[in-house]
Amino acid sequence: MDINEKIEKNFNKIHDKDLINWSKKIWPFNRSLTGNGNRKTLLFLKTIVSGLKIRKVKSGTKVFDWRVPKEWHVKKAFFIGEDGKKYCDFSKNNLHLLGYSISKKATFSLKQLSKHIHTLRDQPSLIPYVTSYYEKNWGFCMSYNDFKKLKNQKYKVIIDTNCFDGVMNYGEFFISGKSKKEILFSTNICHPSMANNEISGIIVSIALAKILQNIYKLNYSYRFVFLPETVGSIFFIKKNLKRLVRRIHAGYVLSCVGDERAYSLISSRYENTISEKFLLSLLKNYENFTKYSFLDRGSDERQYCAPKVNLPMCGFSRSKYNKFPEYHTSADNFKLVTGKGMKQSLNILKNLINIFELSFKKPESRIICEPFMSKRKLYHNLSSKEELSKYINNKNDFRLNLNILSYCDGKNDLVDISNYVKKDVEKIINRINFLKKCKLIK
Repeated sequence: MDINEKIEKNFNKIHDKDLINWSKKIWPFNRSLTGNGNRKTLLFLKTIVSGLKIRKVKSGTKVFDWRVPKEWHVKKAFFIGEDGKKYCDFSKNNLHLLGYSISKKATFSLKQLSKHIHTLRDQPSLIPYVTSYYEKNWGFCMSYNDFKKLKNQKYKVIIDTNCFDGVMNYGEFFISGKSKKEILFSTNICHPSMANNEISGIIVSIALAKILQNIYKLNYSYRFVFLPETVGSIFFIKKNLKRLVRRIHAGYVLSCVGDERAYSLISSRYENTISEKFLLSLLKNYENFTKYSFLDRGSDERQYCAPKVNLPMCGFSRSKYNKFPEYHTSADNFKLVTGKGMKQSLNILKNLINIFELSFKKPESRIICEPFMSKRKLYHNLSSKEELSKYINNKNDFRLNLNILSYCDGKNDLVDISNYVKKDVEKIINRINFLKKCKLIK
């Protein structure tokens, strides 16, 4: 069994229900830039891929123009009216608390409290997700409909949180291949209960790592990182910059990969990397596919493609962050994200790895001139119009085989061949594997 068959076999072992079950396990954890929610998430991922390393960096560590923030813990948070009714209870929904809120215990009028309540007037039934990572602040998030129901009375605010010098955690999993050249997959672990803009990237990434983990003699090396957005990737880049620049052959930032809507590609700065070339070859034939400019960036491609870093990376999403109505709201849940949606994204990434593995050394014909196809039962023995038609548009389409072989000169990768013969790259992957088994290419 060759590498691509092993990848396919492992891919088929992961089912839609597995992806949803894993997602729901980490749904309640209060993820942020730091804290127990992140550690719980990483510890759960380690039960799926045991080789995952959980790393830490101390609060206050300087990383280029940034510093690693203090560790943030939440014990409880809510406010309660004079009538005894409780609102914005963190224990019921962790989106209710402004991210990184400081402790607060005081009584306010409705007018005073309203300055610390965040709502969405244009989506009045939804709770927004709001943070204040780097400025001391406190507040609550609630639906505008519930906000309008608040009575003109006194409210007691109870926010019991703790910010202290602790650590920021991140996860890293590495698979060593024949080459030191690496394909990097990066996703974030800093958002609380949002299924698409967080959990889907985590789960699809760990599923892809699980597919590859026990396959020996992969051509490329593969690295998976699970980071707090922005400051996490900046730290990872600072710690590893020389190695990253030397070894990263291609890479992808995975975010919002769990719905069943469009596919999206977020380009690198100059739109000229092998990462987007290979991904574009898979996505361009899907309905509603959108290719976004680097000017539309918003996730960690901002850091990986920054000047003086300039890694060959791009972003991959289904509905792109900030482009779907449920984004950063309580509607980003499992009505939006499905096992089928995540499995479809996983299938794209699995095929992407197949392209890299098959293009590690560009396909080269073993035969000088046109091979004798008849003796391999790949071409008819009788020369007639009727016999010819039997060998066109079937699994052994000899014309497609010969067309592919014509471009297997050791200069073209699978995407180049796909473009030359005008066939989808997924079909080229299957046909290249077939021609390898026939010992027609190496």
